[in-house]
Amino acid sequence: MAKKGSGREVKKRKPSEEALAAGMELIRSSPLFSRLAGSYLIRKKEQLGQSMAIVHSDCSILLNSDVLLKPEEWAYVIAHALLHSAFGHFDKDHLPGYDKVAENGTVERKIYFDHQLWNMACDIYIAKFLADIKFGSPVYVIPESIPHMGRDELQIYEYLLEHGVPEGLYCGTARPGVMDMVGLDKPMTYEEQSKYWWRQNKRPTEQFAEALAYSVSSAVSEAGGYDYEKLRKKTAAKEASEWFINHYPLLGGLATGFKIIEDNKLCEAEQISVAAVNVEDREIYVNPAAKLSADELKFVLAHEFLHAGLQHHERCQGRDRYLWNVACDYVINGWLKELHVGEMPQDGILYDPEFKDYSAEEIYDVIVRDIRRYRKLNTLRGYGMGDVIGSGFQEDPKGNMRVDDFCRSALQQGLEYHIADKRGLIPAGLVQEIRALAMPPIPWDVELGRWFDIHFQPLEAKRTYARPSRRQGSTPDIARPRYVPADIPEHSRTFGVVLDTSGSMNVKLIGYALGAIASYSAAKEVPYARVVFCDADAYDAGYISPEDIAGRVEVKGRGGTALQPGVDLLITAKDFPKDAPILIITDGFIEDDLKVKREHAFLIPKGRRLPFREKGEVFYFTGEE
Repeated sequence: MAKKGSGREVKKRKPSEEALAAGMELIRSSPLFSRLAGSYLIRKKEQLGQSMAIVHSDCSILLNSDVLLKPEEWAYVIAHALLHSAFGHFDKDHLPGYDKVAENGTVERKIYFDHQLWNMACDIYIAKFLADIKFGSPVYVIPESIPHMGRDELQIYEYLLEHGVPEGLYCGTARPGVMDMVGLDKPMTYEEQSKYWWRQNKRPTEQFAEALAYSVSSAVSEAGGYDYEKLRKKTAAKEASEWFINHYPLLGGLATGFKIIEDNKLCEAEQISVAAVNVEDREIYVNPAAKLSADELKFVLAHEFLHAGLQHHERCQGRDRYLWNVACDYVINGWLKELHVGEMPQDGILYDPEFKDYSAEEIYDVIVRDIRRYRKLNTLRGYGMGDVIGSGFQEDPKGNMRVDDFCRSALQQGLEYHIADKRGLIPAGLVQEIRALAMPPIPWDVELGRWFDIHFQPLEAKRTYARPSRRQGSTPDIARPRYVPADIPEHSRTFGVVLDTSGSMNVKLIGYALGAIASYSAAKEVPYARVVFCDADAYDAGYISPEDIAGRVEVKGRGGTALQPGVDLLITAKDFPKDAPILIITDGFIEDDLKVKREHAFLIPKGRRLPFREKGEVFYFTGEE
């Protein structure tokens, strides 16, 4: 998005361009490939056709931004192109040929070889290397015959000369039949290679040796519990993060689990003006151009840590993501001001004393009534954008714990350490939220069962001599009564079901919800439910046994859903008890002024939200239990 007042907008990137950018980020984060020589030039399919990447002998790499690959596949393709130069595939002294003794006794290196076959041999060797180190995701199938072709490029080249190319074999990054190496007709000497500024007067092969040594050292250090990157100079943001680890136990555990990334280009690409957090990748992005002081950095990092620890990405629950982010910002910044953590920056901080002691959910309900005012506020990421990126639900790369579970556990332990060490007072609202997150959530079907318990008390059995007990036969001289259920009017023990059958409803999820209703109805001895199907119109299906409701459901796929006629039909029905509760099953795409003037509850799919402030209970159901 262009800056406010610029009068023009930046064109949104295509999915293929987004994936390419993500793949290049994977290369930049690799200890090995981030240190290799390469100049990236983005091209279109009009210039490269169906080729993914082409590498020139001067280490320039052409990348086709119109090819749609996954980020891991793009990382594989770029690594492949980098390794052509790193392995010396363009070097004169590496190419196949023969030695000829001149008349003066000197040895002359005669270069004569099949360019396309040499390119293929180099591609095969790189494919073997990337498979061994398990980097990226291959974009081609590696034949089982490859390991038997030879140990290096020259042996593979000679194998292909002798046996021919196996049918269907292709391991390059250009389209089949096209070489992905350009410049083999003019192989370069050491002096020619060293003149390019991005190589720092070193051959690509020398750079690869250094990068490989650095990568191995990083891996060994990490396995030993030591961060090899600490040898490098610490930035102000990383020092602020370490301050939390050493001096602030409440957030110290979270600080250990998040990587601080300070990259101007990345922040510019992601439109991050000050900072943002990606919980899924466990990364916090800080824009160096914001030029924050040490105390401001502490405030900003604490802000992002709390977003992650308090599960704000998970608790969105179908709300507008940006407005929910704004509501959470107001809460966090109010707490940090009370905690006196660092110094509040001037830009991107939302703070309003009127929201003191409000929860994020309560603030959200306030601001959705005045969307014009709150739609374009300036967060730490920028105008009209939230600073919470990603969705969680990922495994911890160092164990079997979900990222969400790690954040929740780290914040809970931090609270206990903070209180035990008497590090200062913590706002009651923050303590309450942390304590609540520590409690496992109650499954939706259990909550629904409790709702049935409230409205349908167990029936008391009565004794009757009209039906003797089965034990009567053993003692014919002793009369024994039998227990039988109490007699109740046919429709006195019932409830209403208003079921949204519009095309936006998921049939599978409807089945899960109705299955739970049927099981609890049977357990509570509720013989029938009064059912009304709704989409654009209401259809009264009458009294149906709960287990038969699913067989009567038909998702009609008509226009918008109006549930008010269905609710009114039930309430005004003469044969429907005045005190019977109503259960409304919908996806939330309904009118915004639904009125239900009796006991009721809603069942909606997880991730959706009702367009009004509900008065009855709401159960968010899924099909995963």
